Amino acid sequence: MPQPRAELPGFYYDPEKNRYFPIKGPIPGSSRSSSKLITQKSPQTTLFTQERKSSCRKLRNSMSKLLQARELDGHVIASKSHSCKCNFTEEFRKIQASQPVVWKYRGTDGINFSALEQMHIDVQTEGGQYKTDVLLSGSMNGSLSFSEIGRVGQRFDGALEWTPHCVKNYVKRKADEQNEMPGPVYSPNSLLMSSGISCIRKCSSQAANDSPIVGHALFTTLGSETSGGSVYTIGINEPLDLGPGILNTWSSIEEVASFKCTLWTAEHDYNRHRAVIGTNRGAASVDLETGTTSWFLRCKSDVFAQQIVNSGNVILCGLRNGAIVTVDFREKRERLSSRFIKHRIPYSSSNKKAGSSNKEWFELTGDIYPSHTIRMPRSISCLLSLQFDDQYFLASSMDGSMKLYDRRLLQRGAVQSYEGHVNSHTRVQLGVDPAERFVMSGGEDCSLRVWSIKSGELLFEDKFSDSVLSTVCYQTNKSFKEENENQNKHQSSLGAWLGSRDGLFYMHWP
Repeated sequence: MPQPRAELPGFYYDPEKNRYFPIKGPIPGSSRSSSKLITQKSPQTTLFTQERKSSCRKLRNSMSKLLQARELDGHVIASKSHSCKCNFTEEFRKIQASQPVVWKYRGTDGINFSALEQMHIDVQTEGGQYKTDVLLSGSMNGSLSFSEIGRVGQRFDGALEWTPHCVKNYVKRKADEQNEMPGPVYSPNSLLMSSGISCIRKCSSQAANDSPIVGHALFTTLGSETSGGSVYTIGINEPLDLGPGILNTWSSIEEVASFKCTLWTAEHDYNRHRAVIGTNRGAASVDLETGTTSWFLRCKSDVFAQQIVNSGNVILCGLRNGAIVTVDFREKRERLSSRFIKHRIPYSSSNKKAGSSNKEWFELTGDIYPSHTIRMPRSISCLLSLQFDDQYFLASSMDGSMKLYDRRLLQRGAVQSYEGHVNSHTRVQLGVDPAERFVMSGGEDCSLRVWSIKSGELLFEDKFSDSVLSTVCYQTNKSFKEENENQNKHQSSLGAWLGSRDGLFYMHWP
C-alpha cells in the first residue's frame, strides 16, 4: 500500500506526475472575494490602475480634437501624448476601438462557455434551404451546440431563444437605436459530450479546394477522471438540419482519435490534413483521415497552448513551466526512429540569488530546436501567430505578462509588451481582429482589455462581466442582417463574441 505523501507548506503533490508543485496563487475554480483583492493592492498598483483607466477615458473623449487636428494639420497630425507626428487613420482607429457597444444575451447565464467559433453554413428546413451565420459553442460541462444568429421570425420547435440587451455603450449616442441592435440567437438543441469542450477550430478559408477536410470543423474534449480526451470532426459542407432532432444535427460528427490523457488544446493543420494536439503528456499529430497519431514532443510539463506557423512547417508549443518550444516538421530525422532525442534546456530562474552561477534545466524529448526555446515567468496561457507575417506571435503568461515575439529574434526578447493584463492561474484566450491591429483579452479581475498590437498602447479597459471572459471569437463578415424586418439590421464590419462562465456577450464597434 503506498505511503501517504508528506505535506510541505506552500506545495501540493501531483500523484500522476509524482512530484510537488508550488502553490503560487489561488487554486483554479476557487472563489476570491473582491474585498480581499482590494486590500492586497499596494498604493502604487492602485495609482497605476487609475492612470490606465484615465488614459482610456481621455482616448474615448478625443475624437473631436482629432478631427480638428486633421483640419489644421492634414493626414499627419501632432500627438501630444506621444510627442511626435502620428497618422490620422491609425489614431482614428484607436479611438474607435476604445468605443465599443457591449451586449449580453439573456438566457446564457451559467452555461460556462469554453470555446466559440462563428461560421457561415447552409441550413435545411421544411421551408427550404438557405445560408446563415451560426455560432458553434462548447462549454466546460460538455455541452456542444449550433446556434443560429439573427434571423428574426425563424423558429424551431422547442428552441432556446437568447435575446440581447445592452450592458455597456461607450459611444455618445442612444444605446437602443435599432441599427445598433444585434439579432437574437436561437439554439435548437445541444449535444452532451463525455467531458468539457477544450477547443473548437473551423476550417480555414485558405485550405485547398481538393482537401478532404474542407467543410469540416475540429473540436476536442478535455477528458475526465474516468476517460481521456478525444479529437472529433464535424461536417459542415452539407446543409445542416438545425431542428429539434439531435440525430439530424449531429449525424456528421466523427471521433477521429481518443487518448488516455488530458487534451488541453488543438490546432487545425489544413495543408497536412491533421490536427496538432497539446496534452498533459506532450504534443502529437493526428491524421484526420486515418486517426493515426504521431507524438513529436514528450515532456513532464503540460502543453497548454499551440500555434501552427509557416504553412505547417513549424509548431509552437507553450508549456505549463513557462517554456515556448519550437518544433520544425521539415526535420524528420527523429521521427524515422522509435526513440526521441533527449534535450536539456537551460533557463534562468527569477528566484536565483544575485551573483549565483547555478543553472537550472528542464528535459524534453522530441523534434525541437533547443536554441529556439524561450521562457516566460509562469505557465503559458495562450499563443497566437499573426497572419500578415507569421514570424510574429503573441504570447501570454499566467503572471499577467503579454508580449509580441519575432521568431527570428527570439533570444533578443520580446519586440513589444502589453501592460495591464491580469492573470495568475487561468487559461485565457487572446483575440486579434481580422485586420490584426488590436489584441483583446479578458482578465481575472473580470475586465476586458484591448491593446494596439503595433504600439502596445492600452486602448480599452472596463468590467461588464461577473466572471472571467476566457474565450473570444471575432466576427469575420457582415452578418446579423434580417431580411424581412427593419429591426436587427446590425451589419458592423467589426465585432467579437465573448464567452464566460456567466454568459455570452457580443461586442461591436459602430
